[in-house]
Amino acid sequence: MTPPPAPLLEIENVWKHYGDHSVLRGIDLTVQPHQVICLIGASGSGKSTLLRCANLLETVDDGAIHLDGEEITAVRANPDTVRRRIGMVFQAYNLFPHMTVLENICLAPRRVHRTNRAEAEARARDLLHRFGLADKADAYPDRLSGGQQQRVAIIRAIAPEPRLLLLDEVTSALDPTLVSEVLSVIRELKAGGMTMILATHELGFAREIADVVCFLHDGVLLEHAPPDILFTNPSHPQTRAFLAGTLA
Repeated sequence: MTPPPAPLLEIENVWKHYGDHSVLRGIDLTVQPHQVICLIGASGSGKSTLLRCANLLETVDDGAIHLDGEEITAVRANPDTVRRRIGMVFQAYNLFPHMTVLENICLAPRRVHRTNRAEAEARARDLLHRFGLADKADAYPDRLSGGQQQRVAIIRAIAPEPRLLLLDEVTSALDPTLVSEVLSVIRELKAGGMTMILATHELGFAREIADVVCFLHDGVLLEHAPPDILFTNPSHPQTRAFLAGTLA
């Protein structure tokens, strides 16, 4: 019998405090390779903080996070080395305005991963073509729509071929007419086997794409289950109340 694959990411009893306020309270979450995990919950529930802790943009106050079996929250861990294996996309696009689309995408592969220019540019152009932006390689970010900028931000995050991709409310800043083009990119990444954790308010999309949906409330992961279970028969009263108010 083939043993199950080792988890890609393990979050174990993670706590995060800001002063007297506990933003994360004992979070446990296991992410298998190629899984898509969606984090849902009200604003302030801890979704973004959890992603930032996973990428070491925030330090955890208790607990541990393991990536490929390595404790990345250990004192000896090098955050820059860890981030070479984790891509992150934010609500704000965070593209460098003085660089072209191609230069934005090639920056991390060339500076961090030491990929030569020709190889980095070839991969960048392949990704731009794959996601319908081949004609934007030489454009500057301010010449793109919000949806195009966010697609470029996603391409920039996956260009170094990370083990894990974190997406933090990547459609929240977009006009509703532009949301679908960003979601289509995420669908294709899932089809290609990318392991992802998404914090999202797009519950219909979470129901479609997630392997597991996690409901956070006041820093606690109250419930997690496959979407067909969590959205139709949630076990926790707070989950039911959240879904009733959001899906009404």
